[in-house]
Amino acid sequence: MNEFDSKDPAARADTDRAYALLAQNKEEALAHLASLRRELFETEASVGTGLHIELLVQANQKLVLTALAAQAQAPAANAPADVYQELREANEHLVISALHAQTLQAQAELALSQQRTAMASVAHEMRNPLTPISLIAERMVRASSDKLPEMRAMIEGQVQHLARMVEDLLDVARASTGKLRLTCAHIDIVHIIRESVEACAPLMHKKNLQMDISLPGAPMLVNGDRIRIVQIFTNVLTNATKYTPCGGKIALCAEAVPEGLKIVISDNGIGISAQALPMIFDAYVQDTQAIGFNGSGLGIGLTVVRQLVEGHGGSVTAHSEGEGKGCRFIILFPLVGSAP
Repeated sequence: MNEFDSKDPAARADTDRAYALLAQNKEEALAHLASLRRELFETEASVGTGLHIELLVQANQKLVLTALAAQAQAPAANAPADVYQELREANEHLVISALHAQTLQAQAELALSQQRTAMASVAHEMRNPLTPISLIAERMVRASSDKLPEMRAMIEGQVQHLARMVEDLLDVARASTGKLRLTCAHIDIVHIIRESVEACAPLMHKKNLQMDISLPGAPMLVNGDRIRIVQIFTNVLTNATKYTPCGGKIALCAEAVPEGLKIVISDNGIGISAQALPMIFDAYVQDTQAIGFNGSGLGIGLTVVRQLVEGHGGSVTAHSEGEGKGCRFIILFPLVGSAP
């Protein structure tokens, strides 16, 4: 028998009342927590108000005060340990919910901002090629026959630019829905890299860029989709050309490593800011300094690169020391027969 098994009816009655009051306070606190959770679910989809965070903080304070009041009204020696433990756990869950709601709000605000920027960017970039196409088509009616081939070539160039943007948008959509398909075969990736460099050569020559290439002398076989691998390297090389000032340098170095073939594409261009670097492969993300240097593009070229490289079982990372210090992309492709 312990001290709480007293035969004094008055003492027993006081203890019972203390337990009942403590249990009531506990139930009120837990009910308030449940109500707050419902408010969280109703408001976490909204953005910009921050109201639900404030409510959570206020409720957390109320819950702590309730626990303290319950402790004051029922001596600790008389209260079951599990009652206070439940109150502490409820408070802990409430704090975690507040932090989670804050994270959800930040993510929703970022997603909404990116969506608005993406829609404006898509509309702007789609409109850009249409203007010269319309002007050239109008001039073709009055142009002499010797000018027609040149005008036709200009229209074809703009149409190809438009087609590439549409294809990139479709690739992003396919990857997000699991519909991106690769037609793979054993192919020499060294030969494909050379083709990609040749395809980008006219753009580099136009800006008087120096291109240094170092490739293995022997074929390197990968199990890949030839068209898609060309797309990977032309996207990265075009990106480097786009953001490297005239007279700059671009280097491509490929070497066999235990994990496969490591390809490093570097430039001495405008670089990537520390804020943009962690998100550079995300869809519709463009560094502010890149927009100022060359505002064209949808911000999805590198997204497609990552999706295609990972679809081949490889990896791609971006590195930069900061603004004006160039950038470096490291692509790793698994070779046929190499260790996983």
